[in-house]
Amino acid sequence: MARARHSRYPRARASFIEASCMTTRYPALCLKCLSRYANSSKIHNAQQLAQVALTVSLYRARYTRSYMLKVAKELEAMKAKEYPAVRDCLQQIEDSVIQLSQSIRELRRLEPRAGMTDDIFLHINNVETWVSAALTDASFCVDEFPGRRMSKMRATIKGKVLNVAQLTSNALALFHQYAARYRAAANKKP
Repeated sequence: MARARHSRYPRARASFIEASCMTTRYPALCLKCLSRYANSSKIHNAQQLAQVALTVSLYRARYTRSYMLKVAKELEAMKAKEYPAVRDCLQQIEDSVIQLSQSIRELRRLEPRAGMTDDIFLHINNVETWVSAALTDASFCVDEFPGRRMSKMRATIKGKVLNVAQLTSNALALFHQYAARYRAAANKKP
């Protein structure tokens, strides 16, 4: 895949990021998190946009995991009734961190200039599988805290995990945009 025309121009990159974010489930969050990269040299094409989106999601998942580790230790020491739910949620977020890390490594293995090979689709499927699993884990964690009436601590955890789920959903959507180009090209082959 050739580099997009917007690779050298910050304004064009900003437009590219905005147009891409508008196709995600949480466009405002997408723009908030990715627009800061319009002036950097990190985003030149759809693959790099997906890479940055996954990295942002991973960073947020790691931050949330650190927060939850601290809370879980405090709850365990107090033998609080919330501890099992927080422990289970923490495990889900730890799984998300691993899966997002794997997806980023796998995306780096995709070489657009290598052409259409079966390996490309193997890598694409791996990324989609790991990001989808990370999204599922974060969503299950959110489900550990049902309802609206909850303690400040539970509400804070739910908010942080929901943010991870939304960022991961956006990253998956941006990766799907990137992968769709390969699928479309494969469908045109005789």
